[in-house]
Amino acid sequence: MPAGVPLLLVDGHNLLWRAAFGFPAAILSRDKTRDLTAEFGFFALLRVAIREEMPEPPEVLVVFDGEHGAADRKDSDADYKANRVIDEAALKPLRAIPHVQRALTGYSITWIEIETAEADDVIATLVATTREREPGRRVWIMSGDRDFYQLVDEHVRALNTVMKRGRRHIGPAEVTERYNVTPGQWPDFCALKGDPADNIPGVKGIGEGTAATLLAGGLHLDQLPDSGRLTGSRKAKVTETWDQVLAWRELIRMRTDLTLPHHPTGDPTRELPRPADVIDKLGLW
Repeated sequence: MPAGVPLLLVDGHNLLWRAAFGFPAAILSRDKTRDLTAEFGFFALLRVAIREEMPEPPEVLVVFDGEHGAADRKDSDADYKANRVIDEAALKPLRAIPHVQRALTGYSITWIEIETAEADDVIATLVATTREREPGRRVWIMSGDRDFYQLVDEHVRALNTVMKRGRRHIGPAEVTERYNVTPGQWPDFCALKGDPADNIPGVKGIGEGTAATLLAGGLHLDQLPDSGRLTGSRKAKVTETWDQVLAWRELIRMRTDLTLPHHPTGDPTRELPRPADVIDKLGLW
């Protein structure tokens, strides 16, 4: 068993979105004028995940997207995440962020938000530094974003509590079983098939099955032109969009070289408070 306290890296925006729109009941202030579902649900879902999914009390570190975090990727491709509409409904979880961050600080739970970085890159950097500083430390990434599959290995797992019990912990074996590619091939795979969540269209006519077949045996995009696997209409489609496919892969790849304001301490985080107590502490009831 690897030594040390397990590390739980929480994709803050992802969890807030789920809390705001996937929580089983609306949570309102006592006078019914404020919707507190996002704040309440965030701590409720996190508390349950720690209790039910973690082998022992973890060190928790929550990461949020910076306000201008996607700017560099949008400069590279104007279509990146252009499908995400910020309407009144979408503002619901965003408005909860200051409350959640204030509560995290109040309960001594570390959180990171870098104005010019996406949470994905911050989490990827935390994973990389943990591998370097604490080889063998167990790491869980709590998120429904499958792009984190590129980070999983023997000691790093994705944790998606939306999935059925028994399928919530995703490691290399689970990625390969479900998609027929390895974690290291994930950016290549998504560049070919597309990623609707980030508005990456992929190569027209190439879905998950074809993309996995083209990459079978551990192939990466750079090896594909000389592999002999591109024939007929498939070759024409990939060749026609080749430069764009490589650019899409760069959008999907996560950075691991950010300068971070905080690093894991190795100490377990105190037990999370009851969600109702959090709302009370914030003075929002």
